[in-house]
Amino acid sequence: MEAILVSAGVLLPFPFYALLWMRPSLWTRLCGGADPCHAMALASTAMKAVQFLALASVADFSVWPPLWVWIPIAVGQALNIRVYQLLGEDGVYYGVRFGKSIPWVDKFPFGYLRDPQYFGSILSLLGCVYWIPFRFIALWCAGYLFMMFVESAEDPSTRARKKE
Repeated sequence: MEAILVSAGVLLPFPFYALLWMRPSLWTRLCGGADPCHAMALASTAMKAVQFLALASVADFSVWPPLWVWIPIAVGQALNIRVYQLLGEDGVYYGVRFGKSIPWVDKFPFGYLRDPQYFGSILSLLGCVYWIPFRFIALWCAGYLFMMFVESAEDPSTRARKKE
């Protein structure tokens, strides 16, 4: 039973993200005039807390890990921070899907890595295998891979635009 609850907690955000990606007007209407990007950021933060609590419930923090464990976590979080710096809340939280004009970004890590935020998140998760059973890390990574697939079917009319 615990494994089912942890798995549900880990997978919680991905149907939400997919729905917002495929049907952004539903979220915009539900927000009732509030900024849909900010509302998505708040909802995502709450779901991220559930994910972390789910993993913490099966984690073993009794032993200090070797130094190498921190490398993918640090690189992954650096990528995530950089993406957020470049895109801001509107870019990270589907602003282009909600009708906002999001400028094209080609600074690192964009143009070097496909889906740098998801790549950074996966790296960070892989660094956690020392504490967390691999099946839950793999499940969370599968959620990111699923979202990479969903977002790859993007409508060109709702893309950020390169400056000409």
